[in-house]
Amino acid sequence: MAKRIVINLEPGKPPVRRKSRRWLRILALLAIVLVVVIGLAAVGGFFWWRHYQSTPAYSLTLLVDAVQRGDAEELAKRIDDEEIARNMAAVVSKKASSRYGISMSSATQQKIDQAMPALLPRVKQMMHDEVTKEIKNFVAASPPNPKPFVILLISVPSLMTITTEGDVAKAVSAVTHSSLELTMRRDADRWKVTGFNNDAVVQRLVDSVMKELPAIGSVDSVDPLLKNLGKSRKKRR
Repeated sequence: MAKRIVINLEPGKPPVRRKSRRWLRILALLAIVLVVVIGLAAVGGFFWWRHYQSTPAYSLTLLVDAVQRGDAEELAKRIDDEEIARNMAAVVSKKASSRYGISMSSATQQKIDQAMPALLPRVKQMMHDEVTKEIKNFVAASPPNPKPFVILLISVPSLMTITTEGDVAKAVSAVTHSSLELTMRRDADRWKVTGFNNDAVVQRLVDSVMKELPAIGSVDSVDPLLKNLGKSRKKRR
């Protein structure tokens, strides 16, 4: 095999070997590939983050962060107090009506329907306070408190079971110490809380409404049904 003879034309300088140039090219190629991979990862991460910001999980994280910071302006963006109050008022009206059972009269139903609009401001404030209180309890259950936003981004989705159907989402606490259950609706590129399900709160509201309604068992002589019942009892005698 013939050997290559390298003649050093410049005295005092070592001969330049092509092998070293080859390694430089390989290293340069690897550096270019690494830069391209990092660039693609950065672009992919950016689009993923933009998509995640439009999910219910991110809006819920913003809500939890606003509650623990006491940020009223951000809470107003994340909670639809009017919608929650209307939804809860409908539930309370139905529950209050069901308590009367057979003694329910059309006049009593009318009184319930008339009472609900006047109760809406009270229901609205009560529901706002209850939502924030439940979220505070949910956050305070595990240290550290208050939690940095980065930790909330990781912990909130893992502690809530979130299901989405179209523009409506349900968020239910996945931990035993909390009964937090929220309904959310898409609001532009974010989500807003529009419903709060808590049996204890509903019970308190119904009790409050019942104090302003006729007592259960009271006879309404105007109601035709009760009139007919009264006549049938007299005939039996």
